[in-house]
Amino acid sequence: MMDVNEIQKLLLHRYPFLLVDRILELELGKRIVGLKNVTINEPYFVGHFPSYPIMPGVLILESMAQTGAILIKKTLNLPENKLMLFLGIDKAKCRKPVFPGDQLRREMHLTRLHTRYAKAIGKAYVGQALVAEAELFMMIADRETGWENR
Repeated sequence: MMDVNEIQKLLLHRYPFLLVDRILELELGKRIVGLKNVTINEPYFVGHFPSYPIMPGVLILESMAQTGAILIKKTLNLPENKLMLFLGIDKAKCRKPVFPGDQLRREMHLTRLHTRYAKAIGKAYVGQALVAEAELFMMIADRETGWENR
């Protein structure tokens, strides 16, 4: 449905911090399903952990936030000068490790959307196994001013 070139038009993130490779499903105002192919070439595997590579849980949560940001930007049809800032997280749980070779699928459901704030509930899977879940809060900001426009 959406490849990495289209994703880069919506998010400012770039390698090595762009954590969404593809969007598989998108229902504006409701939900999105994103995919990240986890490879051994990811820079964090050099130190996390050299003899037992595991994707850091905080990066799984960041990948969920990036996926949710795509849903919000597409739903509101936000211009390029608008960006999504991560505000907070509740009820985060990392349930199983994610390894090189895994496909990390994130399902994000929009539960609250205002002109400046949004909340999404997300789950991350490898195959059918739930590996992480959380409630994420994001703010819509002007690219030029960021936090100052709150």
